[in-house]
Amino acid sequence: MLQRFKIQNVMEKLILNAVFLILITTGSLHAQQTSAHPQDQESSLGVLKQIDAGVLNIGYTEAGPVNGTPVILLHGWPYDIHSYNEVVPILSQKGYRVITPYLRGFGTTRFISPNTMRNAQQSAVALDIIALMDALKINKAVVGGFDWGARTADIMAALWPERVKALVSVSGYLVTNLEANKNPLTPEAEYGWWYQYYFSTDRGEKGYAKNAYEFNKLIWKSASPKWNFDTATFDQTAESFKNPDHTAIVIHNYRWRLSLAKGEPKYDNLEKRLDKRPVINVSTITIASDFDGPAADGKAYAKQFTGKYVHKILNGIGHNVPQEAPKAFAEAIIEADSMAN
Repeated sequence: MLQRFKIQNVMEKLILNAVFLILITTGSLHAQQTSAHPQDQESSLGVLKQIDAGVLNIGYTEAGPVNGTPVILLHGWPYDIHSYNEVVPILSQKGYRVITPYLRGFGTTRFISPNTMRNAQQSAVALDIIALMDALKINKAVVGGFDWGARTADIMAALWPERVKALVSVSGYLVTNLEANKNPLTPEAEYGWWYQYYFSTDRGEKGYAKNAYEFNKLIWKSASPKWNFDTATFDQTAESFKNPDHTAIVIHNYRWRLSLAKGEPKYDNLEKRLDKRPVINVSTITIASDFDGPAADGKAYAKQFTGKYVHKILNGIGHNVPQEAPKAFAEAIIEADSMAN
């Protein structure tokens, strides 16, 4: 019996040693040790959560005190919540409750019903965030965003000003008017939107579905030519493009903008209100960058903001402002909030 116990004890030690070697070899032990490093926690977006809101089950991160002033940060395409990797810690350390949701078609956000139209028209996306606020019982929040996120934030402030304490919008007033969008731009300007025309074709839809990783990396480079992001940074965001509805949402968004795809009738009244280019009267900071070219001075849209208003220009920065200039973006959120107080 004693000999059997000794043999069993030796075998257990051998097994434990083997497991230890495997963990070291694969890096799993290192990952377990470093995941709780204070710096890692400091640079995170917070806890990833899911909640049913409207037609979606929305994936979002939350950081900061639950009783802090709510801030909602909205990403664009082809980006995701990781554009705010360095913005969120700055704001949460200042006492803000920071919510960073994946938009429909990105990351862990999913449609609740398979029968819901994979619609990416502007009012539908904005209503998603209002539904998220309702689900989280957030009455009013500071809202900031860029690209699709800026358009969504603008619409929220225009249609539901009682829900938006203050606004930070990269590239200014981005509300789409379908009739106005039918008018051609200069050849140089049209060239900059080449992908919209690619997406208008069956070839483009198939090409994006097949090559989203390479396609979106190209967009990153062209939209932010001075930003030397590394592969790991892009790969972190690229995971969100694996959403099962990603291609459908992206294609519909750009086809809808060019009046090549219909939206849903239930949003018609909202779109009619947006067609009138409603002014935004909440306290607002708009941010322009190199991406905005001649429109960087903000004069083309300044009259759309009738409340307290500040315009900032970031030279040497591309389209992904919060990831390229996180401190400046975070400071804009804080300043916009103070303007509203």
